[in-house]
Amino acid sequence: MYSRITGTGSYLPEKILTNKDLEAIVDTSDEWIRERTGIRERHVAAPTETTCDLAEQAARCALDAAGKHPDDVDLIIIATTTPDKVFPSTACLLQARLGIRGCTAFDLQAVCTGFVYAVGVADKFIKSGTHKCALVIGAETISRLLDWTDRTTCVLFGDGAGAVVLEAGDEPGILSTHLHADGQYEKLLHVPAGISTGFAEIQAESAFIQMKGNEVFRVAVNTLGRIVDETLAANDMQKEDIDWLVPHQANVRIIQATAKKLKMDMDHVVVTVAEHGNTSAASVPLALDTAVRRGDIKPGETVMMEAFGGGFTWGSVLAVM
Repeated sequence: MYSRITGTGSYLPEKILTNKDLEAIVDTSDEWIRERTGIRERHVAAPTETTCDLAEQAARCALDAAGKHPDDVDLIIIATTTPDKVFPSTACLLQARLGIRGCTAFDLQAVCTGFVYAVGVADKFIKSGTHKCALVIGAETISRLLDWTDRTTCVLFGDGAGAVVLEAGDEPGILSTHLHADGQYEKLLHVPAGISTGFAEIQAESAFIQMKGNEVFRVAVNTLGRIVDETLAANDMQKEDIDWLVPHQANVRIIQATAKKLKMDMDHVVVTVAEHGNTSAASVPLALDTAVRRGDIKPGETVMMEAFGGGFTWGSVLAVM
């Protein structure tokens, strides 16, 4: 039994915030942002728009692409750091909107690596034989966690959602998944507040993303290089066997470093960071759907998806499309 991606979908909020727009908000410049990150613009959810709203649009798009009805779905996993509520899970909220009753549904939190983690979990469910059709979504309203006076973080992130349908079948699709974490790096990228750690008392002051950018960059580049080697070795493959790299869209320099590790021409690396910014768990599925819909990634091609995020978490998915 294998799992295979049979449909992709995505959704971006209507509002676009450009680097020029940010110049009026915080002490920064379009040139400074583009040179250091490759980002030109990002989408920001409307005040009334929730993570579930974004997830629903992406999910329906993926179901249509796969030719599936919501009733076919027996597993929903939403990777998110910004759920609509403390509980119930955003996956349960989406389940109700789709009119599905009784299937497994839960959220998964691994920040920017969340979608890769979620695919890994869904793949195990399907390979075990307990489930046949999974809806796996990365969705974020990460702008709600930004301090708009902190130019080191507010220029980086955006909102969005991406989704895939994973189905059971006899043909290999997901070849392997590799998931890791190391909590010793907590303070390099985190939000210093939570429900059980004084959220109400410090929410107004510091319940925002805090990041030590240079240190995160160094660890990310080294870690993603190792995950590339691990993934290839596990599948007895060479670098030239990979047709496409779909990386987490955090920083174009990190993407270029990973491509260099794979000895891949940038023409075969999906790069959407300029238009999307860092959408956390939505990043990889947004990029994947973009490449699929514009006809870049074709059926039968081998794709490596990889991501790195707060925790630190990191991981990869190797798949035949």
